[in-house]
Amino acid sequence: MYQFLIYLHSYVRWFVLISLLIAVWKAYSGYFFNRKFTKADNALRHWTATIAHIQLMAGMVLYFQSPLIQYFHQHGNSAMENTDYMFFGAIHSSLMLVAIIIITVGSALTKRKPADKKKFRTMLLWYSLALILIFIAIPWPFSPFANRPFIR
Repeated sequence: MYQFLIYLHSYVRWFVLISLLIAVWKAYSGYFFNRKFTKADNALRHWTATIAHIQLMAGMVLYFQSPLIQYFHQHGNSAMENTDYMFFGAIHSSLMLVAIIIITVGSALTKRKPADKKKFRTMLLWYSLALILIFIAIPWPFSPFANRPFIR
């Protein structure tokens, strides 16, 4: 089961990024070009949040089963001196959780806005903020904290 979750997690993360990028682009173009908020835009809003929630569930299971995280929790202060442990034990998990909360709130607020322009503006602001946090929390191959290859 653990291996399946690693596999799922490694592919769903790309779906999260792609859906967020598309949603931000659609919100941007809808807001600045005064488009109508269509059923497709609403579906994109909904599915972006749903994909992020699937990633959150897989990530939480992996977080609590990861040997790296177990070491982090058992050794506290000494683990904080190692950038890999600190990044995955505290920074990555916290920022990703906050990003998904932001996606959830943004999706709910967007759904409740009465005007199309306000829907696009709300989605653009909240989803862009979440995307920025996710980009910060990704262990990029060039990151000084923890680096991982793009595809494992």
